[in-house]
Amino acid sequence: MEIGIVGLPNAGKSTLFNALTRAGAAVAPYPFTTIDPNVGVATLDDPRLTALGEMIKPEQVVPATVSFVDIAGLVRGAHRGEGLGNQFLGHIRNVDAVIMVLRCFEDADVPHVAPELDPAADLATLDMELALADLMTVERRLEQERSAAKANPKAHAETISLLEALRARLDRGERAATAPEAERALAAKLNLLSAKPRLLVANVNESDLPEGGPHAAKVRQLAAAEGSEVIVLSAQTEMELADWPPQEAAEYRQALGLKASGLQRLVAAGYRLLDLITFFTVVGGREVRAWPVRRGTLAPQAAGKVHSDMEQGFIRAEVIPVEQLLAAGSWAAARERGQVRIEGRVYAVQDGDVILFRFQT
Repeated sequence: MEIGIVGLPNAGKSTLFNALTRAGAAVAPYPFTTIDPNVGVATLDDPRLTALGEMIKPEQVVPATVSFVDIAGLVRGAHRGEGLGNQFLGHIRNVDAVIMVLRCFEDADVPHVAPELDPAADLATLDMELALADLMTVERRLEQERSAAKANPKAHAETISLLEALRARLDRGERAATAPEAERALAAKLNLLSAKPRLLVANVNESDLPEGGPHAAKVRQLAAAEGSEVIVLSAQTEMELADWPPQEAAEYRQALGLKASGLQRLVAAGYRLLDLITFFTVVGGREVRAWPVRRGTLAPQAAGKVHSDMEQGFIRAEVIPVEQLLAAGSWAAARERGQVRIEGRVYAVQDGDVILFRFQT
């Protein structure tokens, strides 16, 4: 799973990135600190994986990961090269989902790009730039389709019709994500920026936690209107707590009224956004590993996540829910109890499955 962190300059994107990944991305109170996109990998805490590791005691326990991409701050006119140019919009095209970081904190030492702090206006600016960049993509594709249609009009008629509908939608400043299913499917193939699943992050002062204050309330209204999820956090606080001992950090968050870290809440939201689940594999006493896949993934495709040879030579999957395996105490004990099931090619992997893939090379 790869998630892009997007926002206006000085919204707190790189600070949040550092909190999430401890990757040390440059952070400074002036626009365009981020020139190239920083990419960091955060591991996902999963108590089920921890329990499996304690039971099996393998040489290594490998958690699932999320890649976060810190993309340079966008400004009005970014689609035509303003600021550091639309090269940064291109970086968003490769991610699975987008976090829209909206500044909801006052700080005289960190200038805002607009005269007044207004997360609704900031989101409108971001949405407009994404829509205008998408409009350029759609128009280029329309030109190609119309040229190809001269030789075979019927073969390209449906695509042209969908592209024209998308162009009209983007012209109105609407996101491709709000389009009917056929348009959304085409938008996904074109990798349109405004078609990406997204969630909103209200970046607030620590003193406004846990609810976030009036600016965060406005972000909640925006999220409710578009059917998105919103996470309220203080990126600065999260970055500082990332270096604390885990127990002390947890106690401090609890004192702030927070039940979990920003990373845990964002990853959980990302899982919901992309409809992901986790399955586990056990390789003898050598390795226990967690794998994120989309809900509904069939066993052969899940095997392909482990190794392409497994998908190509898939025979069957031996499956047990992690809770049953932990209760049994070992794979052998679970097998003796008849708890290990044999599943075939049409089995949809479930969250928490522990799977042994059988395949031929």
